[in-house]
Amino acid sequence: SRLLSQFFFADERVMQVVAEINRLDAELDPQQYLVLLNQLHLSQAHLLAILERIMQECIPMQRHSRDYLVKFPEELLVDNLGNHMLFAAECLLAGTFLEVEEADRAQLRPQARNLLCSLELVRMVLREQSLSQPGSYPEPVRAVLIQFDRLFAEFELSYVSSLVAVKSPEEIYRQQEIIVLFCETVERALRLGYLTQEMIDGYEPLLMFTIPRLAIISGLLIYPEGPLSLEQSPEQMSRVFSPFYNLLKKIRDLLRVLSAEELCLLERSLCAAE
Repeated sequence: SRLLSQFFFADERVMQVVAEINRLDAELDPQQYLVLLNQLHLSQAHLLAILERIMQECIPMQRHSRDYLVKFPEELLVDNLGNHMLFAAECLLAGTFLEVEEADRAQLRPQARNLLCSLELVRMVLREQSLSQPGSYPEPVRAVLIQFDRLFAEFELSYVSSLVAVKSPEEIYRQQEIIVLFCETVERALRLGYLTQEMIDGYEPLLMFTIPRLAIISGLLIYPEGPLSLEQSPEQMSRVFSPFYNLLKKIRDLLRVLSAEELCLLERSLCAAE
């Protein structure tokens, strides 16, 4: 049940699959080669998952910051991102990685080499520790884990930045403004009786439509200096709303001619419509 023991057997499985791949002639049996590659991918993912748990147990306060993850597109934040990082590092060293430009590849290769060397050191140290004292993490073990965690984070940020346009600090701030707008919209809707706490606690599906609709009205009329401010150019707005800049202007102009009673009736209608 100890993590180091789990790591030992997971590492054994990785080495077993690698040995089978090395013995196989991929040209003579391409189907079996693909099967083994998939097994290697799964066994490496399992190994990394255990390693992550070990680092959380051993060096929780020395982990390298992962704040940069908020800059990544949401579609990249998946469970197997770490395994993809190692695969990319291996391909970069093998010269078979074509997803990034050559200039970026030249910059990433030293980082990839350092990361993979660090991983090999971690595997060796943890295997030795699992065979001697599987219940403790002496300082040399902690040191190699801290180094690997730092190198992994540095490579992850550099690699993803070379592939996609990561969010700028300004875009992150705009997204935070939208979160605040939605929170204030919900608070106002509860206060005015448009929504009930029971609807929110029960995850009422209608809220998926109601809250964004009310947020648009709030952003245009109640909080006009917030993320929906039309005094700024479309380029200055969040990418969530910038494509609808002209439409938002038309909606704002229509809302401005409504009386307080008409606005209340409109908002109540939006809460009931699907």
